[in-house]
Amino acid sequence: MKHIIVGTAGHIDHGKTTLIKALTGRETDTLREEKERGISINLGFTFFDLPSGKRAGIIDVPGHEKFIKNMLAGISSIDIVLLVIAADEGIMPQTREHFEILQLLDVKKGIVVLTKADLVDEEWLTMIKEDIRKEFKGTFLEDAPMHSVSSKTGAGLEALIKNIDEFTEEVEAKDTQGHFRLPVDRVFSVSGFGTVVTGTVISGSIKEGQTIEVYPSKVVSKVRGIQIHDQPAKIAEAGQRCAVNIANVKVSDVGRGDVVSVENLMEPSLMVDCKLYYLKSAPRPLENRQRVRLYHGTSEIICRVVILDKEQVEPGEEAYVQLRLENPLTAQRNDRYVIRSYSPMDTIGGGSIIEPLAKKAKRFNKEYIEELKIKESGKTESILENTIKNLSEGYPRAVDILKALGKNEENIENNLEQLINDKKIVKFDTGDKAIYLHSEFISEKVAELENILNKYHKENPLKWGISKEEIKNKIFGKAIKQKIYDQMIEMLINSQTINMHGSFISLPDFTINYTKDQKLIRENIIKAFKAAKFSPPKYNELEAEQNDSKNFKMVFQSIMDEGALIKVSEDCFFLLEDYNKVKDLIIRFITDNGSITLAQLRDELDTSRKYAMSLIEHFDSIKLTKRLEDKRVLY
Repeated sequence: MKHIIVGTAGHIDHGKTTLIKALTGRETDTLREEKERGISINLGFTFFDLPSGKRAGIIDVPGHEKFIKNMLAGISSIDIVLLVIAADEGIMPQTREHFEILQLLDVKKGIVVLTKADLVDEEWLTMIKEDIRKEFKGTFLEDAPMHSVSSKTGAGLEALIKNIDEFTEEVEAKDTQGHFRLPVDRVFSVSGFGTVVTGTVISGSIKEGQTIEVYPSKVVSKVRGIQIHDQPAKIAEAGQRCAVNIANVKVSDVGRGDVVSVENLMEPSLMVDCKLYYLKSAPRPLENRQRVRLYHGTSEIICRVVILDKEQVEPGEEAYVQLRLENPLTAQRNDRYVIRSYSPMDTIGGGSIIEPLAKKAKRFNKEYIEELKIKESGKTESILENTIKNLSEGYPRAVDILKALGKNEENIENNLEQLINDKKIVKFDTGDKAIYLHSEFISEKVAELENILNKYHKENPLKWGISKEEIKNKIFGKAIKQKIYDQMIEMLINSQTINMHGSFISLPDFTINYTKDQKLIRENIIKAFKAAKFSPPKYNELEAEQNDSKNFKMVFQSIMDEGALIKVSEDCFFLLEDYNKVKDLIIRFITDNGSITLAQLRDELDTSRKYAMSLIEHFDSIKLTKRLEDKRVLY
């Protein structure tokens, strides 16, 4: 079902609140001060049932220039605006400012309502209508319906209601399937229930019992109850005004401007990249780093405008800007915003958010501006690919990408799959949470790896390469999970980009080429170990027999690297084949006898206690065996 929000706009004392009361029979001014002064200060909320049976929510905004920030908190979520102009006064300063705000927020549907029509004659009314048509020529209100009404006598109200009902059919349906977002406009406590937040659901839906998160504070809570138009409900959807009772959260933990959304979905930021339209009516050019007030959703935040592509922005011009905020903002891509000058507080511009999680940008950086243009284009695959490219260094999961995208992306899995098929990104799946890396990121890492290995092979011709763990730290960093790294290495081996020798990584065409003297040293080492069997020679003894100590060290290490020699203790090495024989013997002996002692192992191997001790302690350390008193059993 389509849900509609109707909002008012217009100058103070032009009859907005009186009009709403005439249409609905309900008063939206609830504060004592509002009733005493006869002006709206805060937002007013109510609803009315249309002839078609649809129920529309109504937001009544204050018209006084002092309360523009309250007006902005309400107007950002409306579908249809009733621009209220008093027939006896015509267009006034706040009429123009409200209208500029409506344009900046991209409101597309509006009706001009001429109130207090009973106070003027027909000739005056005709003149006022002509002024209004002239004022709004070339805007979304150029051909808008215009109704002359009297809230006092009821004249014209029936036709206005009928027109509103017709407009509801033309309003584009809200995104009820996206991720739930509710910008908070009011917070209060209800005795026996606790904290209640109200607002207009701008996307998705929320159910009773669902877990939610309050941003930017990141307080996690559950929905205890929902009310829509003062009636309990099990679910609230995009386009509906609702009150949500949230559990175990203090009133002081939530405020106007906060956003209630899905847990772990959004990320507050102190910088956002935007497209800015600077109003023609702005009194002076916008200077770089000028301090302004940002209005987004229901929030007001002080910030500085860093102009990325111009020295300054003249009235009527557009620019790419980065807003650097004094408090964190929780936004999504394509959200609309408005800026007002810091002092005096005049509306000077606005536009759309391109990157809600921006990184500090340098001015006139062509590459950065081109990136913003891609994001601004709205082409999902291009934006998604670009986002993954920027995030690859952190090895992002789908949820990280979704946060960085800063927009509802229900088909993200399909779009990711398409990029994989196009070989623009690569998926690494560990069985729990997959990560996605841009192909260019992988190519850069491979080039870095090949350079390091090339240099290493030249400097260490007898070494099989660099250890797998060292490569991980040097090239891929601490952010990569071991399972992902293992998959990465497997992929590079399968593509014949690298080779593995035990735990060492080398280039695929690398082989150890011994000199004649080195070959002889190698043969002598292997020969000595074969002859000694389970009582192997010591390293120092073998080294002493050689004339070339430097080459001996290199060759011995090379045999170790290729895995032909296994180190079991500080000065005890075994040939791989003898090591495996000992291992098999221990497993077989314990399987047949239940356990093995140090003396039994010594006798089985016909070796000394020292070598038997080195072996059994080594197998304890790798958890093949474990000690029980003076015996060993299988671990």
